Amino acid sequence: MKEVLETEDLSLNTSQGNCENWNSLRQLNLVSELEDEFDVEFEPEEIAEMKSVEMVLKILQSKL
Repeated sequence: MKEVLETEDLSLNTSQGNCENWNSLRQLNLVSELEDEFDVEFEPEEIAEMKSVEMVLKILQSKL
């Protein structure tokens, strides 16, 4: 996530609202990288919920 969002300051509280690099294009890149890395596929509803590191991890964990 740090690589896609190009930030070193990442925590569970990092979100679209407080990370200036987290835009729609990086969101798509993040989803793509996670799908490739973990061999999962996210539903559009799940992608829409991925608005924070915490939610990304929760959704990813539900797939593993």
